[in-house]
Amino acid sequence: MFDVIVIGGGPAGLMASIAAGEQGAKVLLIDKGDKLGRKLAISGGGRCNVTNRLPIDEIVKHIPGNGRFLYSAFSIFNNEDIITFFENLGIKLKEEDHGRMFPVSNKAQSVIDALINRIKELQVKLMTNAPVMDIDYDSHITVKLQNGQSFKSHAVVIAVGGKSVPHTGSTGDGYAWAQKAGHMITDLFPTEVPLTSNEPFIHNKILQGLSLRDINLSVLNPKGKPLITHQMDMLFTHFGISGPAVLRCSQFVVKAMKKWNIANVTMNIDAIPSKKEDELFQEVLKMVKTEPKKSIKNIFKGLLPERYLLFLFEKSEMDPLTIGANLSNEKIRGFVHLCKQFQFQVNGTLPLEKAFVTGGGVSVKEIEPQTMASKFMNGLYFCGEILDIHGYTGGYNITSALVTGRLAGINAAKYALHE
Repeated sequence: MFDVIVIGGGPAGLMASIAAGEQGAKVLLIDKGDKLGRKLAISGGGRCNVTNRLPIDEIVKHIPGNGRFLYSAFSIFNNEDIITFFENLGIKLKEEDHGRMFPVSNKAQSVIDALINRIKELQVKLMTNAPVMDIDYDSHITVKLQNGQSFKSHAVVIAVGGKSVPHTGSTGDGYAWAQKAGHMITDLFPTEVPLTSNEPFIHNKILQGLSLRDINLSVLNPKGKPLITHQMDMLFTHFGISGPAVLRCSQFVVKAMKKWNIANVTMNIDAIPSKKEDELFQEVLKMVKTEPKKSIKNIFKGLLPERYLLFLFEKSEMDPLTIGANLSNEKIRGFVHLCKQFQFQVNGTLPLEKAFVTGGGVSVKEIEPQTMASKFMNGLYFCGEILDIHGYTGGYNITSALVTGRLAGINAAKYALHE
């Protein structure tokens, strides 16, 4: 008999095990894989982006999927507490761009090792290669393993993740156990995922492999108004578009397709976001007038990456060898308009398995925001990506996992010890 059983050895489950152990509970941590912390190991490009140092309001803004639910949790344990927690484990952190916090070692493994050492210090019992088959909710909660073993407990923390990055073990096992306890699972969809497109220029790989830096990428509604705009880098691929700006826009594409029941969504690239269209027109006009004998390919060199420049010339029906003096104002205006508003269609995303983050999950309306307890089943707690909470990449999802894991572990232990 255990006080607390934690299912799932990712960031949320590791944190929950430590938090429960620190309360003096007898804890069992079960993971179906052979290694703990597999998603942590690949986060932040293998350097492990453990949290983000932006103010709480900013963090919530960067978690467009139910980030507001976390306000109560952050009032108890927040991103600064995460930083202190890791420093107390001997992991020194450093701040990088946009508030992202990384271990000074630049190695995810050092973070995982520190968490596992702390778990062992607290004498948490570890079981790996132990897939859970089912959970029974009766006078005690019984966790049944696929190998026939079963364990009873006063409290269970479900921290098995969503359905994204399945090679790390998150294959959506927990949704059935949540439903069995009476919980609703909101629609699952991929977020932080590359977008696909049927545009001829994508199929013909005209821009494949080209990166655009610091552009404004927008998702437009059917009336042509932006739903969201992100100023970051993007990349053209053989199937569509990818890169940071695209990942952040992806969930808005999925939601737009569903909301308006449309097969294609229009994206807009503003390749020169620092200037208004008219200002850019005057500037380009001046460049042409200053060097009227040069070809436009040479006049505009450096304005945009060469491949993109030639692509926009073609769209504007401008021959790159035309000399400036022979270029009409009308043509210049059309070209400048495309620099600011190149629009094309996307028709969806890569599948959930290829996404960084799962949208949807256990409805947060059914979870106590200060304890992560189920509102339906005594002794049941949820944390991490199984919850319907999803943020952008940059340390936001892991912050949510660690904070909800902390609260779930503390409160599961308190519940079990006072049973």
